[in-house]
Amino acid sequence: MRHRQAIALLALIGFFIALYLWLYKIGAIGELKCGTGACEAVQTSRWAVWFGVPVAFYGVVGYAALFLVALVGVQPAFAMRRAPTLLLTALASGGLLFTLYLTYLEVFVIHAICRWCVGSAVVITVIWVVSMIGLKTWGEGSGEWFDAGVGSSPP
Repeated sequence: MRHRQAIALLALIGFFIALYLWLYKIGAIGELKCGTGACEAVQTSRWAVWFGVPVAFYGVVGYAALFLVALVGVQPAFAMRRAPTLLLTALASGGLLFTLYLTYLEVFVIHAICRWCVGSAVVITVIWVVSMIGLKTWGEGSGEWFDAGVGSSPP
């Protein structure tokens, strides 16, 4: 269950990063604070919008979904169920794949790096690692044994 708690906290951090970038993209905040890096170049590129929706909004929705599933997963009624762990792993895997695609665009197409995007990439990568650990160790201490999704009883 600790992996679900960690994912909830990390998803909240990722949510606020994505929210900040989305608010900038829709014009709700005036200037993007980036320090070093080329955040504005990335955020104003043609790849910052996907199917007519700002890419940062996908992050807002994705991190919110991870947060909600993790939060539900720590509730007593779901604490011993495997479904939240599987869903967290699926969501984190999708988020990581999307992030890898966006990072590729930043480095090889846009030729600019956004600090906030790197921060989000680190967050989703850590969420993915934690979800994989949670998947591998699910059920330990409860008399059930699962290893990478294969369930059986120990000998």
